[in-house]
Amino acid sequence: MTQNPKAHGIKRLWNAFHYSIQGFRATYHNEEAFRQECWAAVILIPAGLILSDSGIEAALLIGSIVFVMVVELLNTGIEAVVDRVGFEQHALSGRAKDAGSAAVLLSLFLAFMIWLLVLFF
Repeated sequence: MTQNPKAHGIKRLWNAFHYSIQGFRATYHNEEAFRQECWAAVILIPAGLILSDSGIEAALLIGSIVFVMVVELLNTGIEAVVDRVGFEQHALSGRAKDAGSAAVLLSLFLAFMIWLLVLFF
């Protein structure tokens, strides 16, 4: 959905917020990995608040979980654009999807390492 080019100020912000919510909903309904990450966040974000000893630790723990979700949203966007172009096999399409998947994997590894280092070292 495109934004109204005439919208300014609060109306533009409201429209942007509305489109963001649509993006969350669409990704949640269409991507199992994102649903799993959302449910993990429901548990891990409060745990991060409880288990942290400082604001910096809480920010690292919570931020790493949110970062995974952001990367998953971007990966979903990449996949949607590639699929929109066409479903036939193409090296560039595969490379784009693989790169998005690798980004998700790295974000998960980063989150794991942050939790490990903050909680045990």
